[in-house]
Amino acid sequence: MTTLVIGANGQVGTELLRVLAPLGTVVAASRSGQLADGLSCERIDLDELASLDLALNRVRPALVVNAAAYTAVDRAEQERDAAFRANAEAPGVIAQWCARADVPLVHYSTDYVFDGQGTRPYRPDDATAPLGVYGQSKLAGEQAVQAAGGRHLIFRTAWVYAAHGHNFLRTMLRVGAERDVLRVVADQIGTPTPAALIADITAHALRQPGEPSGLWHLTAAGQTTWHGFAEAIFAQARARGLLARTPRVEAIGTADYPTPATRPAYSRLDTHSLQDTFGVRLPDWQDGLSQVLDTLAQR
Repeated sequence: MTTLVIGANGQVGTELLRVLAPLGTVVAASRSGQLADGLSCERIDLDELASLDLALNRVRPALVVNAAAYTAVDRAEQERDAAFRANAEAPGVIAQWCARADVPLVHYSTDYVFDGQGTRPYRPDDATAPLGVYGQSKLAGEQAVQAAGGRHLIFRTAWVYAAHGHNFLRTMLRVGAERDVLRVVADQIGTPTPAALIADITAHALRQPGEPSGLWHLTAAGQTTWHGFAEAIFAQARARGLLARTPRVEAIGTADYPTPATRPAYSRLDTHSLQDTFGVRLPDWQDGLSQVLDTLAQR
């Protein structure tokens, strides 16, 4: 079986290349046509809608996993067309090709489809109300995949990070080595989720009999704030020798750190449906952090 991974250079895409190999031939695709290690791969740019069918017809995959997206949350407020092209229109084109070819599609979405005003973890069937362009575009992408009528697995996730790529963990390690004091938002609640966990659960879901189709929430277990996440990063990094000292982390409110795009204040996602459907137990977010930092410490 040939699996096409679109967005292979991203945090989740990189991990997917690792875990999907046992399922058969994996064809990687990136926006540039190159992987992070310099090797060439298929070139698929979600911004070039007219080229998507051509690329899919060239590869003729038996499974498509779309891990590519426009993720510049703040810039999306000024680049609405670009965000919707990559996050909504392109997934729709891909999903339509998959439906015509009877090929299953895996697609990823986000906690930003909710307004963050909830008081309990959001279930997959809860009402959506995105606060900004990024969330609106990702919600439109979900709807486009569903409307195509093909077999699909949509996983909403949140607070994604990895040992590679651009993410909160790597930013904290960099600035933590440079500064004695950091100010980090303490009134946004969510669940840090390693890209490796997302990839592992994706592979597990694809191995299930009956080819289930639908939308699920996929994050690690537990909750924290960005401030709590930062403190955990520094404590665990210091214990592994990744930092020479631990900076002081001051708690601030969202109002003290204004951004063009409004962030959800509460981003916990209810994962019971996913765990019941696929028979998995999701680890606590701190366990995932330990594994990622172990990876960095071994480099």
